[in-house]
Amino acid sequence: MSALPDRADAVVIGGGVIGTSAAYHLAEAGVNTVLLERGSLGGGSSAHTAGMVRTYFPGAPRTGEMAVRSLNAYHDFARHTGVSLGLKRLGFMVLFTDEQQIAEFEAGRPAQQAAGVDVGLISAREAAELNPLISEGAVLAAAWSPEAYHVDGLDIVRGYAAAARNHGARLFTHTPVTRIDDDNTVHTPQGSIKADGIVCTAGSWSGEVASMASVDLPMTPHTMEMLFTDVPPSPHGELPMTMHAASGLRIRSWKDRILLAMGAPKAGETREAWLGRISGHLGTLFPALDGIGLHRAWTGDFDASPTNTAFIGEDPTRRFLYAAGFTGAGLCQAPAAGEQLRDLLIVK
Repeated sequence: MSALPDRADAVVIGGGVIGTSAAYHLAEAGVNTVLLERGSLGGGSSAHTAGMVRTYFPGAPRTGEMAVRSLNAYHDFARHTGVSLGLKRLGFMVLFTDEQQIAEFEAGRPAQQAAGVDVGLISAREAAELNPLISEGAVLAAAWSPEAYHVDGLDIVRGYAAAARNHGARLFTHTPVTRIDDDNTVHTPQGSIKADGIVCTAGSWSGEVASMASVDLPMTPHTMEMLFTDVPPSPHGELPMTMHAASGLRIRSWKDRILLAMGAPKAGETREAWLGRISGHLGTLFPALDGIGLHRAWTGDFDASPTNTAFIGEDPTRRFLYAAGFTGAGLCQAPAAGEQLRDLLIVK
């Protein structure tokens, strides 16, 4: 590994999808950019997702607008990075089991459509046709958004990292930040570097990094555990990602099994009780999965904001920029977030 340079126009801290996107967009704009990653590129939240990019986020049209911009960038990803993402359309569905959920969807749909999100209301029968595991009798209606795709998050990281290097950025892995001085000197075990601007994209460590610079980011660590089912008794084919509005339970096909998530055990809740809640929802909504075995797939910590809407901005007292609080939806917003960080940095 080459030595750290003495200075840079921008030091990006964090090498996941947000950080590598920022490094690429900055370097492409001619900014002398260095990226510091405490582990391996994409080794944090980017590697612990369900591997989906989508544009519909219930109740969050601003996030949807970011996701629409980002999805357009992913469709054009190979032209800019030389890496084909192999996006595979699966679609995204939200199941409504009471009338209030339907009313809230209808009230919010104009804002979603104004943000460019393709989403509509479908009947329980139509939902069951799209996902045959659904019990039609347990569902009143569903939101259906066809613009949701399977993607490997590490392909995004690798593509942006390679493109950033091609534009002159220098990326250093296994280089944790240990201190940030008032003059934006960033210290690591491998040396120190003076930055004109710091860009914090450290995922679940963003609050810790910000505090080194005396910047307050009100982040709350958020754990998500992904589960695999046993192989279902009958083939299910490719299924859309399907979410239950009331519980947040999400399922999608994953080879010959089902990948699912419903957060993690609540404070004071045993793992057995949490798995019991999941099994109860599965049995009601997806009868073919009633009683099926559940096994840990992987667990990841995500950066979450109090509103579950990402913070993207700059501290008013110093050149410290940040993009954090994506709550597991960083893949869906990384290109747009990188563009925003670039524009914030070069505007002054």
